[in-house]
Amino acid sequence: MGQGSGIGVLDKAVVVLRAAAATPCTLGELCERTGLPRATAHRLAVGLEAHRLLARDPDGRWRPGPALGELAHGHGDPLLTAAEEVLPQLRDLTGESVQLYRRDGLDPTARVCVAAAEPASGLRDTVPVGVRVSMTAGSGAKILAAWSRDRTAFPDTVLDEVRRRGWAQSVAEREAGVASVSAPVRDATGAVIAAVSVSGPVDRIGRRPGARWADALLAAARQLEGLVAAR
Repeated sequence: MGQGSGIGVLDKAVVVLRAAAATPCTLGELCERTGLPRATAHRLAVGLEAHRLLARDPDGRWRPGPALGELAHGHGDPLLTAAEEVLPQLRDLTGESVQLYRRDGLDPTARVCVAAAEPASGLRDTVPVGVRVSMTAGSGAKILAAWSRDRTAFPDTVLDEVRRRGWAQSVAEREAGVASVSAPVRDATGAVIAAVSVSGPVDRIGRRPGARWADALLAAARQLEGLVAAR
């Protein structure tokens, strides 16, 4: 379970949250991931669901709930506030799913979806807010790795190309049948603090998503940076 707080029920609840954030899971999968007894895992998941920290998808699997994003917004994070304005605009322009990723501060091998905007209908690439995604695949991971001092899973030639272009793309890396393109978001010092991404089915977005949406993504990244700087 990792380092604990000494408060047993709190530590177990956090383990349940992390397990559901990795990928949506059934009760059986939750027990397997956490090592908790079935009754304990169910009681904690239902309690977290009551507080909207977990939610269930149409298949009954638990995933991160809307309260996690609301709590993050409540801290007045200027990037997340800016994302509320910019991500829906980018979604409407592209007609595709849009996400904002940050590195996981506790786990250098993961990134976290901190904001998202989904089209109202059609085939989507849904990444719920709060979900942790591997840093070993996907255009968002390439962006966060390209300007990082940490050792990464990507070859130097790949990251050199990302830095040269200023954006990254991927096809069927993170998930079969899904393509994405991402751009860096920087703070006032020029450091990359997030990756903004557009993703969707390869059949629709194409095998060269950067050719289609890189310019729009770069403009959205600049808009995010401008709004953050103004706050």
